[in-house]
Amino acid sequence: MRFTPRQEVSKKIVDAQHAEVTAWRYECLKCGHVFRVYPKGVSQKQISKRVNGMAVMLYLLGLSYGAVEIVLSSLGMGIGKTSVFRAVQAVAQQVPGLKREKLLGGYQTKAVGADVTSVRCNGKWVTVGIAVDADNGMVLSIDELPGEDAQQLQAWLEPILEAVDADVLVSDDADAFKQVSDETGRSQQVCKSHVGRNTEALVAELAALIGAGQDHSLEAIGITCEQALRDLEALQEMIHTRRPEDQPRLEAIYLRYANARKPGKGQKHEVAYRMRNLFLDRWNLWPRLCFYRTWKDEYGNEILDGTNNHCERAIGWWIKERYRSMRGYKQEQSALGISRLIALAGNHLARGLRLADLMA
Repeated sequence: MRFTPRQEVSKKIVDAQHAEVTAWRYECLKCGHVFRVYPKGVSQKQISKRVNGMAVMLYLLGLSYGAVEIVLSSLGMGIGKTSVFRAVQAVAQQVPGLKREKLLGGYQTKAVGADVTSVRCNGKWVTVGIAVDADNGMVLSIDELPGEDAQQLQAWLEPILEAVDADVLVSDDADAFKQVSDETGRSQQVCKSHVGRNTEALVAELAALIGAGQDHSLEAIGITCEQALRDLEALQEMIHTRRPEDQPRLEAIYLRYANARKPGKGQKHEVAYRMRNLFLDRWNLWPRLCFYRTWKDEYGNEILDGTNNHCERAIGWWIKERYRSMRGYKQEQSALGISRLIALAGNHLARGLRLADLMA
């Protein structure tokens, strides 16, 4: 196929260095089709890719669409905030992967961290799920979820776990994530920070109730207040040390409270029954809480740190930080696209990201 040049034409553009560029009109000798060839970084649009890239960069750094317009205009690049919006949305649509249906090509990890958050979009709250590499914090997927129950979380997470060949799920201590772990046949590490904070709060509340001496449910099962306080103190110590071998000790404490009377419908839970439930829950949770103590590399080093901090950090940095300066997104697709774009930039912090590669 042969082409012949027909005309040299000038084109005015919005750019940091050039106000005008030269394009060539070519004709296909076979079919007669005429088309233009533009210099690198210029298309049929008036705004150059350089300016669009600067607009996207400034937006990612936290400026609003209007603020980006003001900054670029002050630098001699007249671009409206609508054009800034279009540039950001166009780049967001080009983000490779970071969605359940299309993860980062070929990426694999043995542990995936998962969590959910919500953003306000057009007046309503939208649930967003985020999955990361639990070892290094690399964001794998950001997706809109219909809800947070176990079935919906499994439908979202199972394809991700399969795609990256993960053996371990790291999450908070929500029951829905435990069910996902069990249903998909993965081991689970429950975030020690979440469990620690929850346990500390419950222990403090129960100790205060026991100290007040107004609840006599412990006497009904033959346990003194002093014994109950010692048990709570022991639980605190075990939660802090998180030794796998302490599970039988937790079981023994639970059995002391196993016969606590279950309250009737509409009745308040008494201290003895709450103690029973607390120790039962921590006894059952123990293998998930201490999993990181037993999962080690070939040199005997713990692979995980026992927290879901990578997920928490990703939510804060890549989703909430941009969202806090706004009154909410207008479109759900914008919420996902912008979050994925910022997360992609975060994934490339160590080596840098060429926004030009995402420019259409």
